[in-house]
Amino acid sequence: MNALCLSVLALAALGGEHDFDFEIGRWKTRVSRLVRPLTGSTTWTEYEGTSVVRKVWDGGANLVELDVTGPAGRIEGLSLRLYDPGARQWSLHYSSRRSGTLGPPTIGAFKNGRGEFYGQETIDGRAVLVRFVISDIGADSCRFEQAFSEDGGQTWEVNWIATDTRIREPPDPAR
Repeated sequence: MNALCLSVLALAALGGEHDFDFEIGRWKTRVSRLVRPLTGSTTWTEYEGTSVVRKVWDGGANLVELDVTGPAGRIEGLSLRLYDPGARQWSLHYSSRRSGTLGPPTIGAFKNGRGEFYGQETIDGRAVLVRFVISDIGADSCRFEQAFSEDGGQTWEVNWIATDTRIREPPDPAR
């Protein structure tokens, strides 16, 4: 019983600031992007490249650099993720090199091995809800999915799917 109590207390003390520790490192990334979201279009385009995730503030934040290319061109993205220990939630802020500004965050948390984050964006002049889900988390792979809703979250249109596979670095012979 004492070991169980200590384990629960240790997890409670950690909070969620280490939720993204699984993702620290280099990843091969495959992205599928809906070309014209919220138009009824079903045309998708594919990209491949890498993402690099770095821990900041001992896990209380992290920085993601995305660099993918495909038939529709190149996407260079940056995501700053910040943990709010008071709310026990993460805010995910994204920027593309093209825009050079941070967009509005999606906010949420991990539960049962799945991260769900919600926010609001403006698409073609209209406000829409955004849902960002991180799932299928393993030691060497994970999945990201973004969707938009124009009806207050009753229905969602997926517009971004990324599957990441860890890039294993060869051992350092000097060690």
